[in-house]
Amino acid sequence: MTKSAVARRHLPTSPFKAPVAPPDKHFAEGERVTHDAYGLGRIVSVEEGVAVLVDFGSKQVRILSPYLKLNAL
Repeated sequence: MTKSAVARRHLPTSPFKAPVAPPDKHFAEGERVTHDAYGLGRIVSVEEGVAVLVDFGSKQVRILSPYLKLNAL
């Protein structure tokens, strides 16, 4: 049995609470951030709602939205 890639909709009669979507993260150029895999870095450029380019010292990485592993300091 395989799982569907489509999220299941919440029925209004369900006894369970509806899943809460995480809030959107917004970053600005020059902002210091930390990433779970890459460590500390600084935002180089922002493609609003699409991706951010982060300089981690040894390399620059383009991280796509929803930025699950990226946090502002």
